[in-house]
Amino acid sequence: MSPTDQTRTTHFGFQTVDETRKAGMVHGVFSSVASKYDIMNDLMSFSIHRVWKDAMMDWLAPRPGQHLLDVAGGTGDVAFRFLQRAGDTARATVLDMTAPMLDEGRKRAEAERMADRLDWVVGDAMALPFAANTFDAYTISFGIRNVVRIPDALAEAYRVLKPGGRLMVLEFSQIPNELMQKVYDLYSFQIIPRMGQVVAGDRDSYQYLVESIRKFPDQDSFAAMIRQAGFGQVKYRNLTMGIAALHSGWKI
Repeated sequence: MSPTDQTRTTHFGFQTVDETRKAGMVHGVFSSVASKYDIMNDLMSFSIHRVWKDAMMDWLAPRPGQHLLDVAGGTGDVAFRFLQRAGDTARATVLDMTAPMLDEGRKRAEAERMADRLDWVVGDAMALPFAANTFDAYTISFGIRNVVRIPDALAEAYRVLKPGGRLMVLEFSQIPNELMQKVYDLYSFQIIPRMGQVVAGDRDSYQYLVESIRKFPDQDSFAAMIRQAGFGQVKYRNLTMGIAALHSGWKI
């Protein structure tokens, strides 16, 4: 490793850290919250995250015979939805860097019913353990902001998709209305970490998650990153006033 590589930094929430440390720190966050992850998602979003994931599937429009790669897919929410819509001939591979998240996914009733169409893989979004041109669709929900180098993850998404394959990213974003953004910030910083302490026994992890949302690029900036990775027909849709956004692109 060159001296330049050794001194590259990135953000971990509002902290500036060496790039080599971030993956381990993110791993620690999600290992800590894995057992309460689904419960906290419901509480933090008032279950709206379920509506957002359904909106993702509406736009993706899964079809029979397709193979999905769901990155940072831990507990299986998106993969289960995909398989329910695509039918018995479809497959889904769930990849996550955190084994405890995958373990929680395997425990769910949907996982047992769909076991013959599901694969669970521990891996890194920046170095996917799959051949090029393998998948029909690539999804990542609330995970791309935790990646050390987002352009590397997008490049890997492009590599493993088949020509004509679809990328879809669901991520927290920026509310265009300044007043509404301030109200949302107040809720995020004052309530969510306290909720994490009470429900998951972990305030710090949820403090990081809130901070990481604020560090993520806005809708147009992230769309530009997707285009730079080679994707065409890049579009996005705001969800719940822009609290979250869906980005879509195609491998051309």
